[in-house]
Amino acid sequence: MNATKIKWFVFFGLLISVFSLSSCEKEEHKKTVVAIKGEQFYINDEITYKNRNWEGNKIEGLLFNSRMVQGVFDDLNPDTRDNFKYPDTQVWDPERNTNEFIAAMPDWKSHGLLAFTLNLQGGSPLGYGNYGWVNTAFDSIGNLRPKYINRLEKILDKADDIGMVVILGYFYFGQDDQLKDEQAVLNAVDNITNWLLKKSYSNLLIEINNECDINYEHKILQPERVSELIERVKKMTDNKFLVSTSFAGNRVPTSNIIQSSDFVLIHGNGIEEPEGIKVLVEKVRASEGYYTKPILFNEDDHFDFDKESYNLKTSIESYASWGFFDFRKEGEPFESGFQSIPTDWKISSERKKAFFYKLKEITGY
Repeated sequence: MNATKIKWFVFFGLLISVFSLSSCEKEEHKKTVVAIKGEQFYINDEITYKNRNWEGNKIEGLLFNSRMVQGVFDDLNPDTRDNFKYPDTQVWDPERNTNEFIAAMPDWKSHGLLAFTLNLQGGSPLGYGNYGWVNTAFDSIGNLRPKYINRLEKILDKADDIGMVVILGYFYFGQDDQLKDEQAVLNAVDNITNWLLKKSYSNLLIEINNECDINYEHKILQPERVSELIERVKKMTDNKFLVSTSFAGNRVPTSNIIQSSDFVLIHGNGIEEPEGIKVLVEKVRASEGYYTKPILFNEDDHFDFDKESYNLKTSIESYASWGFFDFRKEGEPFESGFQSIPTDWKISSERKKAFFYKLKEITGY
């Protein structure tokens, strides 16, 4: 073999190696694929909780989840940042928060939790309300903040690796006003969606914004127009991503949102009697915009798992997935609450244990 042939041989060998590496990189985020068939969720082409029944109710096809929206939380306001310092170090540390989140994920999964909610603008770190902190993965014109995205990537990679689904919210009321105008909102949607596509994630359910009917500054994030963003993401991704948005507790999404959404998100907050869960699900199914698709609670702050009747059980009886929402109430210890900052992401408090032990019983994990 002459020198020219050797050079070409080496060149093509390197070219094949590069393509092989690119292929590997593209595939590394494709371990976990979430899909919907009718009213049921599938992970990697297998129905969730396959063949599982509990107290005479079908469990297979549901997607139990927990509200863990603060996994990438930071406070960019120096005047309020110290409100979130850890009790042991007296310092707030967003990287510690994300690392401890990731460390806890396998334990959640081992109890039967297949999905969790994450939000790029978080949720109220006090449970309800916003009071000056700045927590957003987008700058004022919709560019992605690299530190937030690095933390997000760590969580999404871990979820993909262990077979969990992430219900990823883009916006949260009280933080959307950090985006200066509607064009900035569109930029944010395009930038994060393109990033997710580039990374080839397939374990995502997209929630455009949490509770679109509450106090959003930008009209495109309000009920009358947010379906534009649902359709925008679908078109951008060629329907690779499953997309929806949510309304406040005990409210039926408008018909246009139900029709546009791949799955219907509802909240159990404000429903004091479990029968109200059944009524809410029935109203969704009776909506003019509804066709066969999953109904999923991804926020409910009612528990009582030891009683004869409770929201989680009624949700199952209505064949709707249910989501645990837990925040630290005033005077409770650090280990309480998954939405409160700083967060103990372990299954540590009595309330967390009650949910996860009940979930383990229900799912048979």
